[in-house]
Formats: sequence, C-alpha cells, structure tokens
Amino acid sequence: MKTMLLKYWDRVRSSFWFVPSAMAVAAIALAFATVAADELMAEKLLQMPRWIYTGGADGASLLLSTIAGSMITIAGVVFSMTLVALSLASSQLGPRLLRNFMRDAANQLVIGTFVSTFVYCLLVLRTIRRADETLFVPHLAVSVGVLLAVVSLAVLIYFIHHVAVSIQADQVIAHVSEELIEGIEHLFPEPMGESEAQRGSETLDSGWPAAFDREARPVAATEDGYVNFVDPDALMKLAVQEKLLVHLQSRPGHYIVKGRPLVMVWPGERVTDQLVSQVRDAFVLGAQRTASQDIEFSVNQLVEIAGRALSPGINDPFTAITCVDRLGSALCRLAQREIPSRYRFDEHGVLRMIARAPTFADIVDASFNQIRQHARSNAAVTIRLLETIAVIAQVVRHPLDRAALQRHVAMIARGARDGLPEAEDRKAVAQRYQTAVRLLIQPEGAAA
Repeated sequence: MKTMLLKYWDRVRSSFWFVPSAMAVAAIALAFATVAADELMAEKLLQMPRWIYTGGADGASLLLSTIAGSMITIAGVVFSMTLVALSLASSQLGPRLLRNFMRDAANQLVIGTFVSTFVYCLLVLRTIRRADETLFVPHLAVSVGVLLAVVSLAVLIYFIHHVAVSIQADQVIAHVSEELIEGIEHLFPEPMGESEAQRGSETLDSGWPAAFDREARPVAATEDGYVNFVDPDALMKLAVQEKLLVHLQSRPGHYIVKGRPLVMVWPGERVTDQLVSQVRDAFVLGAQRTASQDIEFSVNQLVEIAGRALSPGINDPFTAITCVDRLGSALCRLAQREIPSRYRFDEHGVLRMIARAPTFADIVDASFNQIRQHARSNAAVTIRLLETIAVIAQVVRHPLDRAALQRHVAMIARGARDGLPEAEDRKAVAQRYQTAVRLLIQPEGAAA
C-alpha cells in the first residue's frame, strides 16, 4: 500500500491536471460561497463596502463575460508557451528532463490560476438575474472575480519571467542537482562516523544457508518495467514474521522483464500464494525511471546534458563543465555519508534480507564514464574532470572509494594522451593528474 501511494503521488506531482483541477474545485466552492454571502447581505439589507462592485446586472454580466473569455484565452497561450519550453528542453537538454518541467509547481499553479478564474466567473455569471426576473446582482462575487482577474494578470507576468529563466541550461542543471542532493540525503541520511565505513567490502561470515541456491524459490515480476519503488520495511517485516531469508534481485532503477525474479525466498517450501502477493506489493514498476529512490537517475540526467553539450552539433563545453561541477558536489556529499549494509538482520541477529544498493563506485562510474568518453578531445572538460576528482579526494575516506576515483583519474589521463593533439594541453592535464593522484594517495589534512 505504501509503495502504491508513493507511485501515485509521484504521478500526480508530474501531471498537469491535478493542481489545475484542485484549483478549479476550489474556485467552484468560492463561487458558491460568495454568491451565498451576497444573498445573505441582500436579505438583511446590509450596506456594501465602498470597494464592492455596485453596478447593475448588465454591467456585471459584461464584466464577468470579459474576464472569463480573457482567462480561457490566456490559459491557451500559457499552455502553448509551456509546450514550447518542453520542446526546447527536450531537443537541447534531453527528453528525460520533460518530467522535471512537468513537476514544476509554478507551471501547474499558473495554469490552475487561469482555469479556476474562468470557472469562477462562469459560475457567478449564471446567478445574475435581470429586472424582468427577480433582480439579483452578486456584488461581492463580481468584486472577487475582478480581484481574481488582477491576480491572474500578475501571475501571467510572473509566468513569462519563470519560463525565460527555467529553460536556461544552468537553471535546469541546478534543479536536477538539487534533486540529486535531496535523494542522497534521503537515502543516506547518516553521516559517516570517525571510523571508516566498511563499504563494498562486506563479507558474510555466517547466516548464509548452504542450501540457498538449491532450495530458494523466486518471486517473479508480473509485468515489464523499471523498478520505481521498493518497500524494504515491508519485506523485512514479512521475512521476520515468516522466518524467511529474502534476497532482492533488483533495486530501484533496474529494468525487470516479466517472469524474471524480483526476489529469491528461502526456504522455498514456505512460499505461498499469499506471500507471493505480499512480496509483489512491496515493488512498484513503471514505464520510466524516477528519482524518488534512484539517485543514479538524477546522475544520468546530468550526464545526458553534458553528453549532448559535447556533441558536435551543439559543442557547448561550458554546459558540460557545469554538469561536472554539480556532479562533484553530489559526490562530495555521498563520500561523507554512511551507506547502509546490504545485509539486514532481525533483533536476534538472524540474517533476514539481502538488499541491492548502489555503492560509491557505482555512482562514480555513472557520473564520469560517459563524460570522460565524450571529452577525450576536449581539454577544458578533461581538466575540469580531474580538478573535480581532486576536490572529492579531499573528503573521501574509505580506501575502496579512493580506489574508484584513482581508476577514473588514470582513465582520464590515458584518454587525454590519446585524444589531445596539443602538447601544452596534455601538459596541463598531466599537472592536474599529478595533483589528483597526490590527494588520493595522501588527502589534505591526513597525517603524514
């Protein structure tokens, strides 16, 4: 249930219909409330405040009709501008960034403002009765409609500014970087202690059953798709209740083919149809990857922007350098976070679950591999890659993390020797290479 709610909430946040629909419903409630207030004031013959509209029925009808027509026209213009921004982002920065624009709350609120103002004016308009009927002019409701029109005008001015800013490459990169850092802080909230964490080098000395490979039973996926969410707490609770060992075969971001195992469960004879259903409920698959539990997805977005910037058709190394800087910021934070163990034990010390989690080396590979390959012949980006690794080297603590960075430093240096024709460029790269190697061998502040 928890994973399904997360899935639907993520879909709602990425939609253009939810916020405008909610605002339209609020506008309907406001229209009924203001008209009811007008009727109450008319019955009690209360004096209207000076700022309230005091014209007749014809004037009120014309005013609301003008506002309603203008709002729906502007809503169409805003939607067209949004589509243009989405097209530009898709062609220049990558199609996977469309989801970021659709998740932009400002765009959703702007569209919702115009739609809700239109709905409000339409509903109030229908309550106006002329002299040949029982005369009724909702003065307060009409005044609120005018106020909403003024607010909508201010929102339109803001939207024009927002679109102009939001399609700038640096702004898009900053937004993706913020999402990446938020993901790191959410998935790895614990800072690394004074002693180095045992990352990636964990070995299981006891608790692994010898008959696991022979007796474990798979729980297969019922559809194709990317793993969007996994509820490890639900799986752990189930494993403890049923006295099982659950070995996860995939993690968020992995693609699963229908019929392939999501988990392996031991002992296999305890697996029932009900248990299979409960295990599947802990996984949510989708047509595309999301950043909620998959920080590699945000990394890939920055890498995609950098790769497109380094393509011959665009040739924008400055955008690629900005991506490298942002990736360096994220890796500096990750290097100082405690990555949870793959092995989960119950309160009695019995192994109950083995998870698949990304390591620091995995994220480093995802961050630098493709950029390094594209930047072999670009001295500026190559130098910035080495400078960024030198910055990360000053905060990294674990030897395996340091070894992952050393491997990339060596690959970057070899690529530069083969790809850079200018001797001075190769010399500049060699200087950064030596600095990075020195810091990785002996970080600044470490004991001599």
